[in-house]
Amino acid sequence: MSPSAFVRPDDLLIDYFDRLPDSLLLLVFNKIGDVKALGRCCVVSRRFHSLVTQVENVVVRVDCVISDDDSTTSSSSSSPSYSDKSRNPFSSLFRSVFFGTIVKPFQFLNQFLGGPKRPSSSGSSSSSSLFLAEDGEVDQCGVTHHSPTQVLKNFNEVRFLRIELPSGELGIDDGVLLKWRADFGSTLDNCVILGASSVVYSSKSAYDNGGDGFCTNNNGGGGDDNGSIPESFYTNGGLKLRVVWTISSLIAASARHFLLQPIISEHKTLDNLVLTDADGQGVLCMNRDQLEELRVKPLSASSASKRTQVPALNMRLWYAPHLELPGGMVLNGATLVAIRPSEQSAVAMSRKEVSDVSWVSTAFEEPYGTAAKILVKRRTYCLEMNSF
Repeated sequence: MSPSAFVRPDDLLIDYFDRLPDSLLLLVFNKIGDVKALGRCCVVSRRFHSLVTQVENVVVRVDCVISDDDSTTSSSSSSPSYSDKSRNPFSSLFRSVFFGTIVKPFQFLNQFLGGPKRPSSSGSSSSSSLFLAEDGEVDQCGVTHHSPTQVLKNFNEVRFLRIELPSGELGIDDGVLLKWRADFGSTLDNCVILGASSVVYSSKSAYDNGGDGFCTNNNGGGGDDNGSIPESFYTNGGLKLRVVWTISSLIAASARHFLLQPIISEHKTLDNLVLTDADGQGVLCMNRDQLEELRVKPLSASSASKRTQVPALNMRLWYAPHLELPGGMVLNGATLVAIRPSEQSAVAMSRKEVSDVSWVSTAFEEPYGTAAKILVKRRTYCLEMNSF
């Protein structure tokens, strides 16, 4: 054996992790982010346990949505309808929302991000909770669950928090596009909604020749209509469908916001909070100023359901019957809606900022950001909506 390969017995007793500074370990833990992985790191050693609680970047991925009604018996949990409801708690949305009227409030996310309450077969009301399953522990239902509020309670220095739901709340048909992004303080600051009645892919794109994409009317006229909405949009249910999309997205966003209150109040170090979903359907964002606003100014809750009340709104709508995007993606019936509270719109008008749509163009990642940039150049239609 060569001298360089000789290992002294004393070297075998050295814990080389002990030689790493805390700052370096914290850098690694912040790169990990995932709350489950960090939980496993906690059990490695007392030092790891103490350092994990100081992590600033945390990602919480919600595993399941458990409905009280659907968990009453083990037989119901194995049925296809139970599986669908667990994955998509807002599956009945389009049966609940009608033109101009909300017939039935959402009940499925009553305890979203709530405390330690578990589903109970004795409960008579319909509600659900989001839980993270913990490996290796089982209860009478087969898995031990913890809410995001519970798993975050020992993190004392969280600055950037991302929570990801297992799916989007809004049940939409295959091939239909619906995306939204909302910013909240104590109430809605702004919301942008992008929808399309269908998404198809073309082998030849307008971008192949260096173009910027284009919109066409598809009416045989051979050109762009400069943003005018065709008469058929009003008569074939197109406008009604966009109203449903808008109300649905606003309800989903306000429900998410309302149920984030416990986390926001307990974690005063937060600088940024994002609540999204694995489908990429909706994103709720709050920056430091907005988080602080919610702490000092109580939100206005809707009397109909457990969600933040949506204030009176001013909306701007852009429409394109046919919109080509990079990569050959084509949006048919593309619609962009930019929403702000009426009070904010009045202030912007007084400052002559009403034409500023930069916040709309940057709301989505590509290729949908390009769609927004193209649509805002078209004719603008203004709408208003009362508080609900």
